[in-house]
Amino acid sequence: MSDYPEGDEDPRIVRQASRSGLDAVTCHEDLVRLLAEQFARADTSLRELQLRADKAGGTRLPRATCADMLAGRRFPKKALMVAFLRACRVPEHQLPAWERAWERVRVARMPAGTEPDPTPGYAAPATRTAGPSEAGPTSVPRRGWRQAAVSAALAALATAGGLSVIIDQRGASQGIASDGSGSPVSPGRIVSDDGRAFSAGGSSRFTATVDPANSGVRLIRRLDAGVARQYATITVNGDPAGTWRQLPGDSTYKWREQIVEIPRTLTAGRRSLTIVNTFVSSSLGFNEFLYVIEQKINGAWAIADTVDIGPDHTASEAAHDYHIVAQGWADTQTFTYPPREEDWRVE
Repeated sequence: MSDYPEGDEDPRIVRQASRSGLDAVTCHEDLVRLLAEQFARADTSLRELQLRADKAGGTRLPRATCADMLAGRRFPKKALMVAFLRACRVPEHQLPAWERAWERVRVARMPAGTEPDPTPGYAAPATRTAGPSEAGPTSVPRRGWRQAAVSAALAALATAGGLSVIIDQRGASQGIASDGSGSPVSPGRIVSDDGRAFSAGGSSRFTATVDPANSGVRLIRRLDAGVARQYATITVNGDPAGTWRQLPGDSTYKWREQIVEIPRTLTAGRRSLTIVNTFVSSSLGFNEFLYVIEQKINGAWAIADTVDIGPDHTASEAAHDYHIVAQGWADTQTFTYPPREEDWRVE
């Protein structure tokens, strides 16, 4: 039995975590990384955080504002950061350490004589010259945030219009999170994307463009693997083409990219493929956020088409004649990929 009241933590553990994480924060990038880890531990959505803050009263947490904060695009006001941490269920006794870390970063960012930005919810960004690889003066340093080599399909997934937050934390050397049971959880890549889901009796359909000279096509679906045992059949132009096999649930790293290779006889010589996914079973529903269609040309795989699913991407859906039957959910989720890229894709 624990010696500490429910909801509290052993102060020795808190002090140790503080020394290894918050006490070491000296720059905006460090603070963003730790905020992102708290968000990953909270295992919730930006919408839920907004609702929690509205219910509590005080500082509001618009989803776009939180997305900017987690992406490091703007430096938040202290009150907004504290409201975010409270919505993530961070214990009150840990908040002073967060406030001290925020103050150190704020002082480091503000040149002498600079007045705070009066824009509600944000502190003024430091004035500096953007480097050749930066988007503008509010970009944060890129140290450890990008990997030099990313496969073509992963690059397509990372740059598709459905993303509002992408934070690569694999280069972080400190601040390992916990899954709540005491086991360490390495930070992964955080991605926000909108999607849809259908349930029993449901299906989805879309049309993708391919090169008639292809010698093979494969579908890559971004899914929320927190929903276990999603199983659906696939047809291409009316012919059986495969299945989305059941995967075990993962409540920590929920993003996955599942691959199904389509028989060559169904794709060779065709310019378009009408793909239908039909629900068979699931612990909750069959969800879909993004489809990347790869084709093999001259022995090499390349991206043929992408279909971005979700209420914020109806233009992509319309362009691919997307339809869904028995929709049970449509919204935005923010989850993490596994820390190692080789674990992102499953068959």
